[in-house]
Amino acid sequence: MDEQSPIATTLAQVGARLRRIRTQRGVTLSALAEATGISTSTLSRLESGQRRASLEMLLPIAQAHQLPLDELVGAPEVGDPRIHSRPRVRNGRTLIPLTNRPGPLQAWKSVIPATQNRPEPCTHEGYEWLYVLSGRVRLVLGDRDLVLEPGEAAEFDTRLPHWFGPVGASAVEVLNLFGGQGERVHVRTEPRSR
Repeated sequence: MDEQSPIATTLAQVGARLRRIRTQRGVTLSALAEATGISTSTLSRLESGQRRASLEMLLPIAQAHQLPLDELVGAPEVGDPRIHSRPRVRNGRTLIPLTNRPGPLQAWKSVIPATQNRPEPCTHEGYEWLYVLSGRVRLVLGDRDLVLEPGEAAEFDTRLPHWFGPVGASAVEVLNLFGGQGERVHVRTEPRSR
């Protein structure tokens, strides 16, 4: 037995749903035809499933009933919003993707073990933003050598030689956003007093 997709099932049920909404509101086919400009016979065929609904027909019907289009047709849920990701280990670091879809901006949680503490700067196209969740992070960026504490963030052009890793004997956890050149994250914070 073939299972229909949720979209095919929804489309097959549109006619009955349209009839149910119209009758629950006490609207006749002729009154709906007058309000929408769609003929009574077309509306009848639509409700009986003899005619497939099109956007040009559904929009005036939704407007006449003063309902959102997705409520009118009973659109299926868009899916589970939770991200089910698999951690990946790359160069000894555990990377956990926080975005499901491909795109210009990617988010990751990185867990960097204490043994990954020797700077090995690299360069590549793009822009990066990082936020320290736990541990102290050393950021080598060009000729600068910085230490970031939990709650601090940094953003930089990845064409500059860069490296980040733990300070001390503990692993660190960092949130990373990677984007193409010119895609920047703007964090508005007050500078820390020293």
